[in-house]
Amino acid sequence: MVLGHESAGIVVDVGSAVSSLRKGSRVALEPGVPCRRCTACKGGKYNLCEHMIFAATPPYDGTLARFYRLPADLCYELPEHVSLEEGAVVEPLSVAVHIVRQSGLRPGDTVVVFGAGPVGLLCLAVARAFGAAKTVTVDINDERCRFAESFAATGAFRPAKDESAEQGAARLVAESDVGAGFDVAIDASGAAVCIQTAIHALRRGGSYVQGGMGRPEIEFPITAMCTKELHMHGSFRYGTGDYKLAVEMIASGKIEVKRLITGRFPFRDAEEAFRQTKAAKGIKILIEGPEDEP
Repeated sequence: MVLGHESAGIVVDVGSAVSSLRKGSRVALEPGVPCRRCTACKGGKYNLCEHMIFAATPPYDGTLARFYRLPADLCYELPEHVSLEEGAVVEPLSVAVHIVRQSGLRPGDTVVVFGAGPVGLLCLAVARAFGAAKTVTVDINDERCRFAESFAATGAFRPAKDESAEQGAARLVAESDVGAGFDVAIDASGAAVCIQTAIHALRRGGSYVQGGMGRPEIEFPITAMCTKELHMHGSFRYGTGDYKLAVEMIASGKIEVKRLITGRFPFRDAEEAFRQTKAAKGIKILIEGPEDEP
């Protein structure tokens, strides 16, 4: 199966009915094609389409190829000053936009994001762009914590191995100086201990969003969730308007996705790019398109 779903490219041909794009257009690719007819699609939740054809999701091939075909409305033209490299990062940024929108974040809110990988970092950036007063990153990797603080985090917290989720949450809240707890907690790690800590670190009536995928089932602090009357949300990919807003955020300079790009590989060295990604080297590694020669 062909891999790849975070991509940008240049239009080489269009169908006879297409008027929104032309040959030579530089576009970010939205890699999921919904059916447009099911209840989810008609209800404005096309990311939940039961019949979604999503790139690099079995049995569908991905975008790591010379050519890829998409409906015109899933190709977002990039402004002249936005590079194809930045266009390739629109997909994870749109995921972060969707996660933060799910939280109902309001200007002045305090936000904690667990996991300082690409999506976690972008959640911090989106939260800042949406007006968050504090954006705290939580990760065990010192290098990623330092990068997060230079990128979009106002503070960083490193969990200790010998403390419980409740103890870690109490220390996180105290060190972050957020009173009775955070307004919004986002988990972009999928780790059970992060999820548990996040629930305990929220104030009463706070909002929690699960963005990271982890084990299918975990131990969950349900009593804390109920007694705090928390607002709990799942988040899956991106929804209506998220891709468009992601492009606008990059184009306006509100979010500098170029800073996340830490490696570039020619197409012929794609396997090495995957090896480095698996080894957690760098943050976002890009693979250039195939050379002109077949």
